[in-house]
Parts: sequence; C-alpha cells; structure tokens
Amino acid sequence: MPRTLLNIETADGTCPASVFTPGRGRGPWPAILFFMDGLGVRPALWEMGQRLADQGYVVLLPDLYYRHGPYPPRNAAQVAVDAEQRAEVLSWLNALDRDQKLTDGAALVAALSARADVAGERYGAVGYFMGGNVALTVAGAMPGRFAAVASFHGGDLATDDPGSPHNRVGSIGGRIYVASATDDTHFSIDQRARLEQALADAGADYRIETFEGVRHGFPIPDLTTYDAEGAERHWARVSSLFGEAFEPNGAGGP
Repeated sequence: MPRTLLNIETADGTCPASVFTPGRGRGPWPAILFFMDGLGVRPALWEMGQRLADQGYVVLLPDLYYRHGPYPPRNAAQVAVDAEQRAEVLSWLNALDRDQKLTDGAALVAALSARADVAGERYGAVGYFMGGNVALTVAGAMPGRFAAVASFHGGDLATDDPGSPHNRVGSIGGRIYVASATDDTHFSIDQRARLEQALADAGADYRIETFEGVRHGFPIPDLTTYDAEGAERHWARVSSLFGEAFEPNGAGGP
C-alpha cells in the first residue's frame, strides 16, 4: 500500500504525518507511532515505515519539525559535510522540548483512536535517536497506553534534566526495549546505568542492549553510519517486541 498523508491538529499548529498500512488484508490492525531521527522525515523513513506496516500494523510517522514550516528532505551525506545544514538540524532538534513532545503525543494518540482501521486502545512506539527520546517521553506521560516501546540509538535518555525520560519510564506499563550502538556518546555508560536502575526500581518489563560493532544511526539506510547486518538485527528485535506485545490475548490485544 502507498503511504497516505494525514494532517493532525496539535496545540501548536498542523502536523503533517505519513500513514502506512499492510500491503494485504483489510484490518483492523494494531497501531505503532514511528518517531523520526534528527534529520527529519524523508524517503528512508518512509521505507522503514512501510516495512514495519507490512508486519501487520498501522504505522503513523509524524513530522515533529512542523513548527519550522515545510522543508525539503535532507541528504544525510550532505548534512555531514555542510556546517550550515548541521547547525540547522541541531537547532531544530534542540528546540523540541518536553512540553511539545507531550502535546504532540496526545494529538497523535487521538488521531490513532479515531481511525477505523486501528485495533485496540493500546499502541506501540518506536523511535530513532531523537525519536527514541520522544517515544519514551510520550509513553511515560500516558500510563498504560502503550503495549510496547522501543528506542534505537536514542539520545539523552537519562540525564540530570528534570524532563529526562528515565524519570517516568516506570509509568509506561508495557514492554520496553532500548538499544544503543557501541561507544555511543549520546547514551553513555552512566546514562545506561541510570536508566536501568529506574526501570528495575519500577519492576518494568525491559531489555537494554548494546549492538556491538556498529555506530550511532546504524539501522537507517540513508545514513553514512548505516550497517546492513546491524539493521537486520534491529528489525528482528522490532518484530519480536511488537509481535509478542500484540499477539492475541497479549498485552496489546483489543
């Protein structure tokens, strides 16, 4: 199925989003929020969204940079060598604060709830880099709403900031999976220990894993750090996490 476009009204304006559904069947299907990385929405993420949808889900990919207006898809290789483009990416990434993540999250969940092709009232969430932070932040603020949440090479998951996701992960109430790359400066050893302690203290159903031998950004095919073998391992984790969470009579069942 081709992606379809959906405009979602939020507290700050209109957030354009891409919707992906399985290539066969009529649904309804469980739904998953797919949160982008720092480069923004672009064809590589559309490909990933469709691959996830083809496993049996409605996938919603919002453009979290909508507050800055329309922008052309960024080329990762160009951003890597262009200081001006890198500065813009970082400024947009850093401008997305916790309050914005939460108001956006509420609007996205409402949009899923209104869809006839979505099964059940508990959803999944997956995010990459910035999106991993957003996934855990949104799920932590909506107790019991998410059956499973995944963060891949997520950044700033357990910091001294009062809005750090680790402070509220105990409220999620679903399966939690966190994966990092080797020596990822965005998720230090100290951050991992702090996040793991918060999850253990809450009695959460969680797994934290380091993908050895890969670099930050490894699952995303248009990044210069893409690793094909690591990306396939990532897809295996995604399939397992959401497959178990949404199996009949499971945690995410209707």
